[in-house]
Amino acid sequence: MMSTKWKGLVVGAAALAVGTLTAAPAAAESVAEHRLATSAEEQRAVQDYWTPERIAALTEPASDNPPKAGPDGAPWTNRNALNETVGRLFFTDHGEDASCTATVVQAANRSTIVTAGHCVNATNLLGEDNQWTRNVLFIPAYHDGREPFGRFTGRISFVDATWLDNDQQHGEIYGAYDQATVVLNPNERGQRVQDAVGAAQRIGFDKPGAGTATAFGYPRAASDPEREGLPEYIGERLAFCRGPAKEYPGTPDNPAAPGLWGVACVMGGGSSGGPRFAALSPETGIGTVVGTNTRSAYFDGAGNPCPLGEQEGCTRYLVGPQFTEEITLPLHQTAQHAW
Repeated sequence: MMSTKWKGLVVGAAALAVGTLTAAPAAAESVAEHRLATSAEEQRAVQDYWTPERIAALTEPASDNPPKAGPDGAPWTNRNALNETVGRLFFTDHGEDASCTATVVQAANRSTIVTAGHCVNATNLLGEDNQWTRNVLFIPAYHDGREPFGRFTGRISFVDATWLDNDQQHGEIYGAYDQATVVLNPNERGQRVQDAVGAAQRIGFDKPGAGTATAFGYPRAASDPEREGLPEYIGERLAFCRGPAKEYPGTPDNPAAPGLWGVACVMGGGSSGGPRFAALSPETGIGTVVGTNTRSAYFDGAGNPCPLGEQEGCTRYLVGPQFTEEITLPLHQTAQHAW
């Protein structure tokens, strides 16, 4: 079984509805949906499941390493809409508790987040026994165990239907589909997530991958031993990486799907599903999400992909699918009009 702190990175009180909400329209043919906690009883069960002790169990031990930050990984210290719209996504996958990262995006129902596909639907490590994750709970602005805007249980998860066939062996086929949207129930105070946090990020489709990008996550590990165990790498605080984005083509022995982009980054498990911004205002914390984190990749000094297992002298990148009109737009459109 994969270590808890790396799980979630490939290869690495009842909430009540607010106002009158219409039923979900029929999903696009390419979109698969799974109903999570829709009744008050189901929502209470998820809230009760995630006790402080259970959440604390997904926090790794702190180290006495001195603070160290760089463009390939640092704590996000600006206090603005970015902190409020990004949060930790807790769930149970094949009987094991885990966490990812997710982002509140602009949506008609004011209740939609984006994350990685494997954070809502996954097979086991053999590519078998496909299951939707359970006990889905989103905590925006999570910080050192605090929940400033409350808790939002998952109501419906959406992935592209192709993702359901993911066999863990053919990343060149399925890697582009490792993305998802989730509709959330209101929090304990009856607020929809976008109203509670007071903001939402833009979402962009078919945006160029090249250029400077910024990735965010709640990692529970760091690939850099000198940063392992720092607060932003144990699941307690938001971290980010920023730099020139590269597309990862994979290697002959481990081909990748086209359109996997990312930046040099030491964030490990838990950062999956975190947003990648092509444009982000450091002052307001608002930008355009163009992709999500899903896996690690390594490049040598000449910019060539390093063979699988040969990482010495290579730079680690955190990459994931760039959002497209073909795959992402139907997920977002279906989710934002669903209830």
